[in-house]
Amino acid sequence: MTTQHTAYAIGHAPSHTKHHEWRTAANSAPRLLPHLQKALASNPNLKLLDIGCGPGTISASLAQHLLPSGNVLATDIADDVLERAKEHAISQGLSVPDNISFQKASVYELPFSDNEFDIVHAHQVLCHLDDPVAATKEMLRVCKPGGLISLREADMRMWCFWPELPSLLKFHALMVEVMLANGGQDKGGRKLVSWVMGAGVKREAIEAGFGTWCYSATEDRKAWGESMIERLRTGQMRQKGIELGLTTEEGVEEMVEGWKRWIEREDAMLGIVNGEVIVRKA
Repeated sequence: MTTQHTAYAIGHAPSHTKHHEWRTAANSAPRLLPHLQKALASNPNLKLLDIGCGPGTISASLAQHLLPSGNVLATDIADDVLERAKEHAISQGLSVPDNISFQKASVYELPFSDNEFDIVHAHQVLCHLDDPVAATKEMLRVCKPGGLISLREADMRMWCFWPELPSLLKFHALMVEVMLANGGQDKGGRKLVSWVMGAGVKREAIEAGFGTWCYSATEDRKAWGESMIERLRTGQMRQKGIELGLTTEEGVEEMVEGWKRWIEREDAMLGIVNGEVIVRKA
């Protein structure tokens, strides 16, 4: 019998995925890249599975690193976001399906054979799941012996703002509580090693660390802040937050104004800590 898991409640509306388009392999998979180059030196025909690709900006940039002979297969659970990811890949000069291809799939039931991929990559996927260990086991199943699994997850308890506007601190608290209410994980970054070991991997096969995102440049503040404003105005976070009594319509508007002020402040910064692991499958 198939186990029922919590749905991805946040969805793939532009208000949620807009800031995802800022992500690339360079700023969101930096720990993987040196391993990728080393693997390519011995096998130029690498097959990389990118799980939960969203709008596909990381997928496409990983595919650029695999040129000319490697291939990325990018998956997600929604047809509309996969179509956006495909359009982005084509806009970057990638050939579909020669350099990159797309397929609808659940991380809990990947429609692939055992030991099929040289590298399996997932970015900000496990934090949205009610059973990260089961998902990690499935990633391990489709990875070849000697292959790599690359995971990166935000630790939602480790955000820091400047200026420390009360409205943004309230937004952060709301985001954490809605994530938990949706069945997700608020401490994914610090739990990655534990989850991977829970999936049966020995500690010596895990390279672990933390990486950061920094939103401070004008274009970065705009991309992040405007996306958060859209979430507050039209996204599931607004609806869920009000429904659960975590905030009010007035509280939401206060947060919107806070993000507007933050975007305009030249000295504004947002730092987010991400846990990272590279796993070598035995």
